[in-house]
Amino acid sequence: MKNMKILTTTVLCLLLSFFMGTTAMAESITSPDGQLKLDFSVNTQGEPVYELFYKGKEVIKPSKLGLELKNDPGLMGGFACIDAKTSTFDETWEPVWGEVKSIRNHYNEMAVTLNQKAQNRNIIIRFRLYNDGLGFRYEFPQQENLNYFVIKEEHSQFAMTGDHTAFWIPGDYDTQEYDYTESKLTEIRGLMKGAITDNASQTSFSPTGVQTSLQMKTADGLYINLHEAALVDYSCMHLNLDDKNLIFESWLTPDAMGDKGYMQTPCQSPWRTVIVSDDARDILASKLTLNLNEPCAYQDVSWIKPVKYIGVWWEMITGKSSWAYTDDVYSVKLGLTDYSKTRPNGRHAANNDKVKRYIDFAARHGFDQVLIEGWNEGWEDWFG
Repeated sequence: MKNMKILTTTVLCLLLSFFMGTTAMAESITSPDGQLKLDFSVNTQGEPVYELFYKGKEVIKPSKLGLELKNDPGLMGGFACIDAKTSTFDETWEPVWGEVKSIRNHYNEMAVTLNQKAQNRNIIIRFRLYNDGLGFRYEFPQQENLNYFVIKEEHSQFAMTGDHTAFWIPGDYDTQEYDYTESKLTEIRGLMKGAITDNASQTSFSPTGVQTSLQMKTADGLYINLHEAALVDYSCMHLNLDDKNLIFESWLTPDAMGDKGYMQTPCQSPWRTVIVSDDARDILASKLTLNLNEPCAYQDVSWIKPVKYIGVWWEMITGKSSWAYTDDVYSVKLGLTDYSKTRPNGRHAANNDKVKRYIDFAARHGFDQVLIEGWNEGWEDWFG
């Protein structure tokens, strides 16, 4: 398991002016293999800005970072960089289950401390650069002027270098069950209406909003994936596209009040991830997301036994079959209706013949469980 031992730490104390008319000199780190390079700076408005390069080519153009807070001036600007610490980490750990027996967790890190002079408070932006990509997150130390706060919106930008080909599904607070659309970034707006197919629960939020993980391919064959990791006590991130300037910006899922996060310091955001490669297979094989999640909390994992299952599910979602055993839905009362006396509609996917075929298939191919979604009392006696 991950022991998280820091192997090398270099402290860079930055004696920078607090006057916002001065731009801070960029701080940089590279990936362990030197192929990826991250530049960080604070612009003349005191806004944090990062930029990412792969093999000397720009992958993420200068992109701003920050958070808009409720009933608060926010954590968007007015910052000065007062400290930057770099370190290197390298370990190999064993996952509880997965495609491989062991995973190498090797990265170079930079933790930048920013002071917001007007509010007299600090935040930390932590960057980790792996051979296959970047992870960054916001950290909020406990302090007098930043204790409880409510996130109105996170404004993490991902500025693209061109009108890339994207493989996307519509941004939606309630479902991810859409077919993927392949298009240029500038075509998303025009294709959005047709991409939103009927589903049981839908709340789309923008004509250019898409979900993570978002896969893209550049004109010169570079693959880019935007996602998140370690999503704990925080809202799920979507991406909203400024299709004129080709800039994605984080868009968090709100609660019923419209708020997007209730925070108490010390705390942190999830990691925002950018996986990069000129080989599409590397995106799928990347372990960056696993490495950025916290280590397994269980010391003894010998009792965890991975299994395989098969289930009746997707044809009900796509509309091929019905969720309901009967169309007489207004006469159904859960726990009371005698389904043997109701009129079946003949379109319910979890019927006896189909389930028997699934059970037989699972038995032949070594599946441990058969999951019947959309189940109801009509077959309880048959299965015992």
